[in-house]
Amino acid sequence: MEIGYVQVYTGDGKGKTTAALGQGLRAMGRGLKVVMVQFLKGIESGELEAVKRLEPQFTIMRFAETKKFFWQLTDEEKRQLKEKTRQEMKQLEQLLKEGSCDVLILDEIMAAIHGRLVSVDEVCRLIDNKPKGMELILTGRNVPPEIADRADLITEMRNVKHYMDKGVPARKGIEY
Repeated sequence: MEIGYVQVYTGDGKGKTTAALGQGLRAMGRGLKVVMVQFLKGIESGELEAVKRLEPQFTIMRFAETKKFFWQLTDEEKRQLKEKTRQEMKQLEQLLKEGSCDVLILDEIMAAIHGRLVSVDEVCRLIDNKPKGMELILTGRNVPPEIADRADLITEMRNVKHYMDKGVPARKGIEY
């Protein structure tokens, strides 16, 4: 790619990760190498199993991996997760420096920011330092203005109606 842009998928509706995966799948189908870094996800999921079949053209890495929701973590667990994430972010910086993929997806990076595992400044630095030809996709709710200003595309998923409001739990193969 000559020029890669910064895309953001945000909002309170379902579909941010799914949209990012779809964009990654499309890119891979055209010969581009895709890396998705998922933040704060730890349970087994359908996308992990599917993408294993697409390696090495499409890979998923997990940072700040936890099987609990962030709000369920103790202060000590949060401290440990923050330290682990600090080390993992060095891998991400190296990946950017090497330009070893064409599309980089930072799934739930906004949640990592809101949980204070990474700072807005760190993410802005990643955006500012991305290789010119790399497409960068960020997902998550409540995009900080500094990131919105740097984005070339922002799509907001808006919750109009959701079956979970009727008590339907997350379903294997649909929500995870």
